[in-house]
Amino acid sequence: MRPSPALARAAYALLLRLALPLYFARLWWRGRQEPEYRRHWRERLGGGVGAQPPARLWIHAVSLGETRAAEPLIAALRAQQPGLRLLLTHGTATGREAGRALLHEGDAQAWLPYDTPGAVRRFLRRHRPRAGVLLETEVWPALLHAAQQAGVPMMLANARLSARSQARGERLAVLMRPAVAAIGTVLAQTEADAARLRALGAGDVRVLGNLKFDMAPPPALLDQGRAWRSALGRPVVLAAATREGEEAPLLQAWAGVRGPRPLLVLVPRHPQRFDAVVAMVSAAGLNGLRRSAWRAGLPPAARDVDVWVGDSLGEMPLYYALADVALLGGSYAPLGGQNLIEAAACGCPLLIGPHTFNFAQAAELALAAGAAERCADLPAAVRRALEVASDPARAAWSARALAFAGRHRGAAERMAAAVLAQLPPQAGGSSRVPAAG
Repeated sequence: MRPSPALARAAYALLLRLALPLYFARLWWRGRQEPEYRRHWRERLGGGVGAQPPARLWIHAVSLGETRAAEPLIAALRAQQPGLRLLLTHGTATGREAGRALLHEGDAQAWLPYDTPGAVRRFLRRHRPRAGVLLETEVWPALLHAAQQAGVPMMLANARLSARSQARGERLAVLMRPAVAAIGTVLAQTEADAARLRALGAGDVRVLGNLKFDMAPPPALLDQGRAWRSALGRPVVLAAATREGEEAPLLQAWAGVRGPRPLLVLVPRHPQRFDAVVAMVSAAGLNGLRRSAWRAGLPPAARDVDVWVGDSLGEMPLYYALADVALLGGSYAPLGGQNLIEAAACGCPLLIGPHTFNFAQAAELALAAGAAERCADLPAAVRRALEVASDPARAAWSARALAFAGRHRGAAERMAAAVLAQLPPQAGGSSRVPAAG
């Protein structure tokens, strides 16, 4: 006999409370390299400093990728309802840093609270949002239950759910099904995502596309990347948003390349791994240089080394414009891949690995459009990248990538209209939030 949802939530809350010291210890540890993790700790438990004006629309973008995807949605929301005030929440330091640039006067920013009943009730009481929008895969049982009790409408925008995540949700159905059902409106990326979300209990599900197609690469970064490529005078291969388990075999394959090598630009997905990846470059017998070692102009050393380690934030469009071809990180280890749309929007030919289950439809569409090719493993990807980097036909590949990205735009306008249609009238900003405990 399965436990009731209330009993499951109670057990879940107990486990999280017991893990709280480990959670804060991990944040403090990560704060060694990313100091933002050591700031605003009270927000992690739903608190904060100073009273907050109510009646904002709350948007949660957990990390850098979701925050960047939120940018076109936020722009569309402001265009359709000028003067709209926002509360942005995040779970990572990179997401919070990127989110600051999206704030206007009257907006606010905070960490998403730890998912315990007391923390989420304190958060809702403090901010009293008119409605909440969670991006992509952020389903938190305690938070959604508290929002439902408080009468705060919740939406899941740019929603995606892989078959693997659906299977995990089914194993925890007693906890996850009520959480998904508490989401009033789900705005899914694809029909496959919508079907999986309905199977987990979502009610109002609509397919409106992928916000990441509406992300516009900053022209200044594209221009700088192209200028650097011209100044280098050699081909460039980019390894974009790599994950643990991918860099070592990639560098081993790169060290084995005979003859003049292109420049390898290696950009780890997570900032806390920058130092470890720099050490891997040296261990592979390659000459490396960190991007953070210079500002705008290329130093002489940058022209001749084997590898650049892209230890900068917010410069991925620059790297894509610099590169002749890119390898998609997260797709060569069984991690599901990363956002491949950004590469297409920058006109960069893309080689993807066998593991793209997190972005399955986008990957298949890119392959069908000739914007990407699939490689069996990293050694095969390196061989193909060497061919593409010196192939004049890459210009046609670049044009196909740009056309592919352009055909799928428009999700931001559709999602903004759907969100605003669900936004309750502003009525003093009071929400029925029970006392925190």
